[in-house]
Parts: sequence; C-alpha cells; structure tokens
Amino acid sequence: MIPTREQCFELIQRHRMMPHIVRHSEIVTDVALLIARKLNDSGQNLDLALVEAGALLHDITKTMSIKTKENHAETGSELLISLGYPAVADIVSQHIRLDPGSSAQDAVTEAEVVNYADKRVKHEEVVDIEERFRDVNDRYGDKFPDLKARIEENQLETRLLEQKIFSKIDISPEQLNDILSNP
Repeated sequence: MIPTREQCFELIQRHRMMPHIVRHSEIVTDVALLIARKLNDSGQNLDLALVEAGALLHDITKTMSIKTKENHAETGSELLISLGYPAVADIVSQHIRLDPGSSAQDAVTEAEVVNYADKRVKHEEVVDIEERFRDVNDRYGDKFPDLKARIEENQLETRLLEQKIFSKIDISPEQLNDILSNP
C-alpha cells in the first residue's frame, strides 16, 4: 500500500515536521519525480506514486530525531512499517545510504531515485553533489568518529549513482535546476 499525496501531507502534519524540512521534502519530491518520469520515458518502470510518497516522507521523523539524536532513516522506516507502508519504509530507510547490493546495473530503483534527489537538495535549494556534501561535511563531519570518511564514501557512491541515472535519460545533472525553475 502507498499513501496518496494527501495522506502524506496528513502524516507530515501529524508528525509536526518543521516547515523548512517540509519544504526540503517538497523540493526533493520535485527532483525525484522529474528524474523518475525521465527514466520511465527511457524504458524504466518506476512506480511514480511510490517515488512521490518516499520523497515526501523521507524525513518524516527528522524533527523528532533532532531532539532524540536517533537515526531518522531508521525511525522513519519503523514508523511507516507500523502504518502499513513497507515499500515506502524501504525507501525511507535507504535515503541516506543505499543498502549494499540493492542496485542492478540495468535498472534504477525508486530508492535510488529518492536517495539521489535528496543528495541534490541542500535545505531548500537544488545544488550539485559537491555543494551538498560540502554542507553535510561542514555541519556533521566533526561530530562523530569516522564520520568524515563515511561522508566521503557516500559522496563517491552518489557520484556513481548520478552517472548511472543520467546515462539513461536525455538531460544532464546540471539541467535539473533549470528544468524545475521553468516548468
């Protein structure tokens, strides 16, 4: 089962997501749906409703996690499983780091699309991967042992994912912001 857009916003309101996190999630959704539609146009078979719900809800417990210091990908996934949305929960659990071995060479998954879209949105702005990871490193890099190394590894994985996605569609990563700004 996949929640509708309206149901996603009801969950967002119920879980009191801070307005800037809601706006971030809306922009991630715009990026994810643009990419998913382009991938489907090129022969992929992505579930757009699943991409939309996963992108809208990827930070569903982030407001709470800021206070509790819990991993919001894990708590968000647990919440969505408890609500009967296991497919969305899987995307939420992978929005920070993709599960090893979950990717196929010839197909892009909904989780990969949302993961990548999240890496392209810094706060409420579409940016390139380098800018997004520079911000992540500046904000979190010194907070935990070995985190800088994990951030660098994640950045490399995201660059590879970007190559995979954009090798299958007719736009470049640099065009995302322009396309979204001029619908």
